[in-house]
Amino acid sequence: MSDPALEAVDVTRTYRMEGVEVDALRGVSLRIDAGEFVAIVGPSGSGKSTLMHLLGCLDRPTSGALRIGGREVARLSEGELAELRNARVGFVFQSFHLLARTSARDNVALPLVYRGVPRGERRRRAARALTTVGLGHRLGHRPGQLSGGEQQRVAIARALVGEPRVVLADEPTGNLDTRTGHEVMDLLERLNAEQGVAVVLVTHEPDVAERARRRIHIRDGRVERDVS
Repeated sequence: MSDPALEAVDVTRTYRMEGVEVDALRGVSLRIDAGEFVAIVGPSGSGKSTLMHLLGCLDRPTSGALRIGGREVARLSEGELAELRNARVGFVFQSFHLLARTSARDNVALPLVYRGVPRGERRRRAARALTTVGLGHRLGHRPGQLSGGEQQRVAIARALVGEPRVVLADEPTGNLDTRTGHEVMDLLERLNAEQGVAVVLVTHEPDVAERARRRIHIRDGRVERDVS
């Protein structure tokens, strides 16, 4: 059996806030394989965003084992962790996180800068990624010249340009109207089906969660249910 795209084994995460310890995660175990489409759902304060940050190597667990593509996160230096994150994981955020004065193509190419990919190749791969999400005609447009749905498509193209094994999407429809949100979900489903990239999204919207083939319900820092 091949290594999972992501794996957590009895993971905890404790924060210290104003002298008080807060247990955000309390022994979470899960495995996400290549090609899965998973929704992580739960009420505010349940720990789902903390889990997303750990799965994306943006934070480290307090205890337990966290593996990305079979590699144990705890054993990696900060530089190695950043390299693993850049190679294995793509991110899509609710607020898009695009550079306002930068073209769509250069926004998408940004992860490749950190890999040392030559400029010409970066631009070719970014244009290809934008074409994949239906924005091949918007390469030179800045975020302010794009609709919210188009900005989210740019963010998805940026997540895909490095050919990751998994895309983590944090409330990807949260800032979009219903119709545009459905279009973004259609796009994520198509990319998952056609490219085999695993998609893991955090959402509080039941209709969005229902479109995933697997739903992991988090409550009080624990996995309450894992439904396929």
